[in-house]
Parts: sequence; C-alpha cells; structure tokens
Amino acid sequence: MGYPKYDTPEEEVKRWLNHIALICLSEDFQHLKRELESLYVQANMDNVRITAFQDALYAFLAQEEDNEQTYRCQSC
Repeated sequence: MGYPKYDTPEEEVKRWLNHIALICLSEDFQHLKRELESLYVQANMDNVRITAFQDALYAFLAQEEDNEQTYRCQSC
C-alpha cells in the first residue's frame, strides 16, 4: 500500500487491518474462498476452511501488489 512513511506503527497496523477487512468482506473474496474450500475438500486436505481463507487472502494481496508494480512501471 502506498501510504506515507510518517505514520506510527500503530496507525499503519490499523490501516492494514482496515484494508484486509474490506478485502475479506468483498463478494469476490468470498467467492474465491468458497471455490478453494470446495477444491480442498475434494483433495482431502486438512484445515480446509483456514487454508482456503489464507490462500484467498494471499491471492488478493499478491494481486494488489502486482497491480501497484504494473502501475508504477507504466508511470515511468
């Protein structure tokens, strides 16, 4: 996230928590999580719900990071 570096660590954590909460409440995130849960159940994985949640969140955060890098590259 491209926030100024003058935030205190506590403010930065709150900003990240808010950002993650918005991701987790989104329809796209919920859809991906359910899809992963279904796949993981079929694969007989352990901790299906937790693993699907973690993987979906990681995917969203990684996608945002890729989008930010692409935007920065195009701005050059």
